[in-house]
Amino acid sequence: MATFEDFMKLDIRVGTIREARPFAKARRPAYQLWVDLGEELGVKKSSAQITERYTPEELVGKQVLAVVNFPPRQIADFMSEVLVLGTYSEGGVVLITPDQSVQNGDKLG
Repeated sequence: MATFEDFMKLDIRVGTIREARPFAKARRPAYQLWVDLGEELGVKKSSAQITERYTPEELVGKQVLAVVNFPPRQIADFMSEVLVLGTYSEGGVVLITPDQSVQNGDKLG
């Protein structure tokens, strides 16, 4: 069982998706995302399997939550630097978003 201390090790931040494009080289349908995580972290890349519920056009400008302190992960020819968070729901992954606009880089706490 995970402890509260385990949870506190995660650095989860708010970011805004600045660019989204289909990731043709991924094994499963995915998008390449560029997420602006604020002044401290800048723009980071992520591969996200969210094609069932979202188009690239509707992702641009959307605020999302992302784990920023996992090691980068090579996916085909793309280095995924952060893990964008979502729920595995009927009909595909649903992104976790703040219910109000907040500053990029704000921490989940």
